[in-house]
Amino acid sequence: MSELTNLGLLLVEAVVYFSLMTVLLHFRHRIGLGVFLTALGVMHFVETYLAAVFYVSLPFGVVSPGSSVFFAGKVMLILMLYIKEDAAAVRQPIYGLFLGNLVTLLVAQIVLLHDPVILSPDQTVDMPFLRNMGLLMLWGTALLYIDSIGIILLYERLGRWAPRWMVLRFAVAGIAILTFDQIGFYALLHYLYDAPAEVFWGGWKAKMMAGGFYALLFGLYQTAFRDHGVVFSRRPIGDVFNDLTFRERYEDLLARTGRDTLTGVYDRGRMEIEVPRLIRDGLREGTQASVAIVDVDHFKSVNDRFGHQSGDAVLKDIAARLAASLRPNDHLFRYGGEEFVILMTRTDHAEALAVVERLRQEMATGVANEAGEPMTISIGLATAPDDGHSFNALLSTADQRLYEAKSAGRNRAVGRSSRDI
Repeated sequence: MSELTNLGLLLVEAVVYFSLMTVLLHFRHRIGLGVFLTALGVMHFVETYLAAVFYVSLPFGVVSPGSSVFFAGKVMLILMLYIKEDAAAVRQPIYGLFLGNLVTLLVAQIVLLHDPVILSPDQTVDMPFLRNMGLLMLWGTALLYIDSIGIILLYERLGRWAPRWMVLRFAVAGIAILTFDQIGFYALLHYLYDAPAEVFWGGWKAKMMAGGFYALLFGLYQTAFRDHGVVFSRRPIGDVFNDLTFRERYEDLLARTGRDTLTGVYDRGRMEIEVPRLIRDGLREGTQASVAIVDVDHFKSVNDRFGHQSGDAVLKDIAARLAASLRPNDHLFRYGGEEFVILMTRTDHAEALAVVERLRQEMATGVANEAGEPMTISIGLATAPDDGHSFNALLSTADQRLYEAKSAGRNRAVGRSSRDI
C-alpha cells in the first residue's frame, strides 16, 4: 500500500471519528452526556494498543493511527466538551478515564498471574506485550490527565490575547499540548521497544497535522452551530483550575448549611462558592453583575459602649433589613465582622447604584443603637465586566470604593459614577 494511500486513510479515520463524536456531543441534551463520555472512554484501550504495535508509513514518516488520529482526537474533543459545557462537566471524562485506566491496569496485573491454556497452536498469548501494555496504559493515562487539564488552561490563557479567535485558540492549544504528549509518549516507546527517532518525528508531524485538521473541523461545526455566548466568554485561570481539580469546595458546601449563625444570611464560605459561578454565568449570557461591600459605620463604638450583645443585636437588625429590602434575584452574604457583600445579578452599574443608595437611606432611618442613635452604612460598588471579569477583581474594586466612602465621611455609597458625590 502506498504512503499516499495510508495518508488518505488516516484523514478518513479522522473525519469519521471526530464527526461521529461531535454528533454525540451536539445531541448530548437529547441522548444524555453519558453516551458521549462512554464512547470517548471505550476507545482508550484501542488507542494504546495501536500506538504500541500498529504503525504505517506516510510521506513524512512512520506513525500510528492510535496516537496521531484517535488519541489526538480525544484530547481535542475534551477541549471541545469544555467549550460547550464547563469545567465541572469536562472533569468527568478526565477523572473517569484516569481512574478507569488505573482499574484496568490493576486487573491486568492480576490476570497475568494466571497460567493460560493454549486453545490452538495458532493462538498464543503475548505475555511480554501484556506486561508492557500495563506500563503503556499507566504512562498514557498520566499523560492524558496532564494533557486534558493543560489544553483547557492554555486555551483560556490564549483568550486574554485573542478572545474572539476561538478556532485559532483551539488549534494552537491542541498543537502545543500534542507536542508535549508526543515527547512524553515517545520517551516510553523508546525505553520499551527502542523506537527509532523517525517514529518520534513522524508521530509529531502527524499530530501537528491532526491538531490543525481537527481545528478545521471544529471551525466548520462552529460555523454551522455557532454559540455566540461561548465565543466571547473568558474565565480566570485560577477558577478553571479549581473546578478541574475539585477545589471549589463543594464538599464544604454540603457539609454545612452555608448560613451565618448570628445573622441567618449566607456566610463567607457560601459566598466564595456561589458568587464566582453566578458572575461567570452572567458574563456567558452577556449580562452584567454588580458586587457591593456594605460596612456598618462606627460599629466598634457600639461594642465598646453597650457591649457585644448589643452589637450583635444591631448586626441582626441590619442583616434582616438588608435581606428584606433586596430584590428577589439579589444575594446577601456576611463577609465578616460588620461587613456584608451583596451580589446583584443582571444589574448594570447605574441600577445597582440606585439599589444600594436606597438601602443606605433605609438603614439611616430604620436602624438605631441602644441609645437611639441611627446606625448608618457605607457602601463600595463594582460591576462586571467593566470593573473586572472575576469575583476577586470586583471585590477588590468594591473594597477600594468602600474606603473612599468611609474617607469621605461615611454614610454614603460610592460607585464608578459617584466618585465626586
